[in-house]
Amino acid sequence: MLKEWDWILFDADDTLFHFDAFAGLQRLFQQYDVVFSPDDYQEYQAVNKPLWVEYQNGAITALQLQHQRFQGWADKLNVTPLDLNNGFLSAMGELCLPLTGAVNLLNSLKGKVKMGIITNGFTALQQVRLERTGFLDYFDLLVISEQVGHAKPHPAIFDYALEKMGQPPRERVMMVGDNPDSDILGGMRAGLATCWLNADNRPLPEGIKPDWQVATLSELQDILNA
Repeated sequence: MLKEWDWILFDADDTLFHFDAFAGLQRLFQQYDVVFSPDDYQEYQAVNKPLWVEYQNGAITALQLQHQRFQGWADKLNVTPLDLNNGFLSAMGELCLPLTGAVNLLNSLKGKVKMGIITNGFTALQQVRLERTGFLDYFDLLVISEQVGHAKPHPAIFDYALEKMGQPPRERVMMVGDNPDSDILGGMRAGLATCWLNADNRPLPEGIKPDWQVATLSELQDILNA
């Protein structure tokens, strides 16, 4: 099946890398002598998750998201939201681990197909993680929404990526990701083939139809190398 593809594009968080935000926040707040509890995490996500939706919809910028999610804690600790956000991204960089099967998958594809990353994550984290995991050399393209000014699923970030890729036929490009609302919907809108990494067996949102659905990266490896 691999001969059908010129490019395979991957999301980063929870597609290639574990993204344990709770552990990252615990590590961040240790620096301020705060024991960050599961309840604190629920409160943080009650603020953070709607901000990500707004960011993906183009209603706020990356900078606004990064500031607003930490504003409450910044006021409590008498520091700036930027200090907290930078500390969090630094902690997440230190905690980075590849998802199970990611290394084997990339090794099986290297040299056979071009690979890229399109992520809504932030620049300060992505480069560090790629370097620390040794993934940097696998990829011919790294597109970060913060730098482009549009986030998945907006067509503009895919158009930007395709331009950088030299405008390959869109039907010969596959988008792989764990988020149906950004990765799969965005890929569909851009005319790409899509593969949903659905590790938790979630139901598909209405109107979103990936071409493939896998539970693990090993399963995707089997499909691509069949």
